[in-house]
Amino acid sequence: MNKSPIFISLLALPLCLPVCRAEDEPIGKFRKTDYGNWQADGDAFKKGPAPGGLLKKLEIENAGEGPLISSEIEDDGPTGTLTSPDFKITKPYIAFRIGGGDYEMHACVDLVVDGKTVKRATGRNSDRLSPVSWDVKPWLGRQARLVVIDKARGHWGHINLSQPVLTDAPEAMPLEKGRLYQEPLRPQFHFTARQWTMDRLNPGMRQEGWINDLNGMVYYDGEYHLFAQRWHKCWLHAVSKDLIHWEELEPAFSEENLDDGVQSGTCVIDYQNSSGLSPDRKNPPMVAFWTHADNHSHGISYSLDHGRTWKFHDKNPILDFPERDPKVFWYAPGKHWVMMMYGGGKYHIFTSSNLLDWKNENNPINDAFECPDFFELPVAGNPSVRKWALVHADGKYSLGTFDGKKFTEETPRHLSDVGGHNFYATQSFDNTDKADGRRIQLAWMRGSDFKDMPFSQQISFPCELTLHETKDGLRLFRQPVRELDKLRKDGKELTGLAVKAGETTSLATTGELFRIRAEASIPEGAKLHFNLRGFAVTLDSGSLDAGTGRHASFTPVKSIEILIDRASVETFINHGEISCTRYFQPKEEGLSMKAEGGDVTIHSISVEGLKSIWPDAGRE
Repeated sequence: MNKSPIFISLLALPLCLPVCRAEDEPIGKFRKTDYGNWQADGDAFKKGPAPGGLLKKLEIENAGEGPLISSEIEDDGPTGTLTSPDFKITKPYIAFRIGGGDYEMHACVDLVVDGKTVKRATGRNSDRLSPVSWDVKPWLGRQARLVVIDKARGHWGHINLSQPVLTDAPEAMPLEKGRLYQEPLRPQFHFTARQWTMDRLNPGMRQEGWINDLNGMVYYDGEYHLFAQRWHKCWLHAVSKDLIHWEELEPAFSEENLDDGVQSGTCVIDYQNSSGLSPDRKNPPMVAFWTHADNHSHGISYSLDHGRTWKFHDKNPILDFPERDPKVFWYAPGKHWVMMMYGGGKYHIFTSSNLLDWKNENNPINDAFECPDFFELPVAGNPSVRKWALVHADGKYSLGTFDGKKFTEETPRHLSDVGGHNFYATQSFDNTDKADGRRIQLAWMRGSDFKDMPFSQQISFPCELTLHETKDGLRLFRQPVRELDKLRKDGKELTGLAVKAGETTSLATTGELFRIRAEASIPEGAKLHFNLRGFAVTLDSGSLDAGTGRHASFTPVKSIEILIDRASVETFINHGEISCTRYFQPKEEGLSMKAEGGDVTIHSISVEGLKSIWPDAGRE
């Protein structure tokens, strides 16, 4: 076994206390030779606790006194679970030391209350055990159980755990991050991930609450499903009925092969059951496509219960090809499935009749840039004309025609958003023809870090994509979905306002969450500056500057819409002709605007406060 102890918490070094003190209450106390009334299933724990003489051979350190739960005695191959007897939570903390693999769902210990996992801990790819404690005060007096899980095979596929205890004074106190969704930096109307991997001891490793590339966004049976990567460890999963209020479910699936992981991909609803993954067509499978971290082999997972539980296809991988980021959709005219994948600077097109067997059509699209999104839209006001839009990970898009096997670009590549680094890996919801037909897009706001918070990164506000004829030709517009009106709290409106050059007009003095909407005329040579809690947005008659170095040009400014959350500013010009999605950290209070180089006419402007999307903040 090759061990590389790369994750060693500094908090674990100066330990001198025994693991279990007289006043602590062992949970299902086990003996030196067996686990007592704990229930072992599978092979991982059949040898019983690891004896002290074996610890040096296994390179296990800092285990403390007493028997050690270990699935490493016969190396990393065996799998199984070890479940404690039910116990009553009588003290405010549960404490233990833990080591082994860092696999959220495959090598971990779970606290289960009322059949639901409420706490989880893993090792840090190290066999120097680190102290962990959980604050369990919300469940005092309730019945619970612990489940030690080893479903991992291969590198670091094991877990080591000291005797868990109920205690008033844990060896290492839990990290306090604030009540869920009420943390001081939590965005209030942008989706962020909750911390499923609770109470880790190394906050420098941004695994907790991390979210990156969007995956598999699909509408099904009244729900919008948002999936996203947490590195290549798992797919996060959240659902919404209105695109505004989100409920994060447990991660959909994680490392099928622990050395390879699951990367970005797509979800589809196989209504015809062409894959045969469902017993009947009355319950079509939700099928997720993803790439292993080797960027070569591709697999599928599927769900028959609206994405609540998932199975890996027993014949994975379904495709072996040196690409990644599969985008899959149904092409109705040809009655076949299409997969577009990135690799080698190109997008490659595959087709299939059953989602399982794929043919390379050998019609690559050159100069591609990761994470493709590909869909068809009608031209606004002329629905008989339709074009296909190919969107690259960096936000550039082109329009053209698609015959089910080949995409012919008919336009140059344009920027739909000038947010730069903060606008990345966009995806749009598939299957919305079963809803109201809108094409709704989200983006990973890359670079959105929140110091000392149990979450990191955020997702842009949902935007509807539409295709419009402009003086420069067809362009893709994006503007906030109409459901935003649900969050309106209060506001003020001004009309017929002339902003003199050099004059500053206050729009608000306090507050965090805002929506600004204005109709304006900016003459040649003049500029309109917005100061948004210290973040600058500047407009002249035909360009937008929000500090990215990308200056968008468009037809003369008529309408302006700006969304301001705790850590973002999203600007939309002319009903979405151009947009700018930016992460920021507020430097001051208040909102204001100022004219420069000439007077600016504000025909109307409204400044509305917005409500949080987290009505159940703080609920465990």
